[in-house]
Amino acid sequence: MAAPLVCTRFSDNYELKEELGKGAFSVVRKCIQKHTGLEFAAKIINTKKLSARDFQKLEREARICRKLQHPNIVRLHDSIQEELFHYLVFDLVTGGELFEDIVAREFYSEADASHCIQQILESVNHCHTNGVVHRDLKPENLLLASKVKGAAVKLADFGLAIEVQGDQQAWFGFAGTPGYLSPEVLKKEPYGKPVDIWACGVILYILLVGYPPFWDEDQHRLYAQIKAGAYDYPSPEWDTVTPDAKNLINQMLTVNPAKRVTASDALKHPWICYREKVASAVHRQETVDCLKKFNARRKLKGAILTTMLATRNFSSRSIITNKKGDGSQVKESTESNTTIEDDDVREDKKGTVDRSSTVIAKDAEDVRIVCPNKTFSQHSTNSCGSARKQEIVKITEQLIESINNADFEGYTKICDPHMTAFEPEALGNLLEGMEFHKFYFDHESVLTVLGKNRGINTTVLNPTVHLLGDDAACIAYIILVQYIDKQGVPRSHQYEETRVWHRRDNKWQNVHSHRSASVASTSAAFPPSGVGK
Repeated sequence: MAAPLVCTRFSDNYELKEELGKGAFSVVRKCIQKHTGLEFAAKIINTKKLSARDFQKLEREARICRKLQHPNIVRLHDSIQEELFHYLVFDLVTGGELFEDIVAREFYSEADASHCIQQILESVNHCHTNGVVHRDLKPENLLLASKVKGAAVKLADFGLAIEVQGDQQAWFGFAGTPGYLSPEVLKKEPYGKPVDIWACGVILYILLVGYPPFWDEDQHRLYAQIKAGAYDYPSPEWDTVTPDAKNLINQMLTVNPAKRVTASDALKHPWICYREKVASAVHRQETVDCLKKFNARRKLKGAILTTMLATRNFSSRSIITNKKGDGSQVKESTESNTTIEDDDVREDKKGTVDRSSTVIAKDAEDVRIVCPNKTFSQHSTNSCGSARKQEIVKITEQLIESINNADFEGYTKICDPHMTAFEPEALGNLLEGMEFHKFYFDHESVLTVLGKNRGINTTVLNPTVHLLGDDAACIAYIILVQYIDKQGVPRSHQYEETRVWHRRDNKWQNVHSHRSASVASTSAAFPPSGVGK
């Protein structure tokens, strides 16, 4: 009697549920294992769209993930190849990003930072013990297992990870994220496991004060800082950080990789081993405040980049520009969450860049990554650009007016139904769709609070528009709201807001917004006549 045929199709073992995220060639969806009822996250890759090189990377990622089993690493449970799709079944992590969780905490201390970096180092040490270098350690890849207090930190995304033999040092290509790249990678020298420790040093620095050790709007100056190891501990924020914490950072951010501390030795550092005695347990509100701004900037840049890639109307020069060419100055800051890898640039027979991949750089010295706020359509004239900027200002004013008038119908006509947003009330969570906005209009709009018979003066301060090609734009501004409360007392509050616009079928729609927390004053005088709107 013939043995029964074992079926390996994904649908035989798993039931797909809602979408959790999407990339250029893949989508992540929740799935349920049929025979256990357990929930997982399925990364579904459309292999038909992959080049031979991309397919090799996929196989490498799956191979690496299969051998990494650690409580601080997002675990791969299954890998299924079908005709058109490859399914990678991972842990379902529901706690969001570590950095977003920190800013939502009521208490955060140096001791908490020590516990965070310990878990990160545990995951890195496991990788290195198994001959794996992650190459892309950054906040976006540090997740929490769940929303339960004290949930484990999980290292994710091994798409750039490589396999090494022992302490092997070699040139594996230019890969990583600008603000977290090590000196040896920027110098195009042989590298290995120490690149992950350098990135851990950058992350620890941010965990302690909320901003990065290396920062410059110009990427060449940023890289010069990193190669020289030029960072410091400015007052007053670093005055309250213990010497042991700074000592560990110094060991991690040692320019010479041969002298840089290893993951196993870093885990033995007193600031980690004896945190109860060594690390300060005082709440660091300034760190939380700075980290909120840091999170907001990197999230906004990610949203802008997504919009840029989605429009797909940019010339190759608007994505990658050689400093020797005629393009405008191209910049990037350390806040960017853009991953780069030198072997990802692909050209077709006409010499145009395949824009389906993430923004990348062929050469560390001659190519710079485009900063969205400096990117303009190659064919746009100054006059055309000025007209479109005015168009963005006008449509933004219409949107603000719809909010002030509690006109949800008018608001929805201007907004994409699937728009994303960061709102203070959401505590760092990304909102998608219109449900929150509907709730806001029903319960929290200014006119609902004040009553329609109350005077209100809204002023848009310092509107700045950045054009992102022909069909996308970003506008940043400050909103000043002034009104008379029910007791007749003049009051005001202001907040910063950024909106990303995308034009479809010749109609502008708001696809992303980011609003800061409101800063209020007890009373305020209205501006002189003619000021405001």
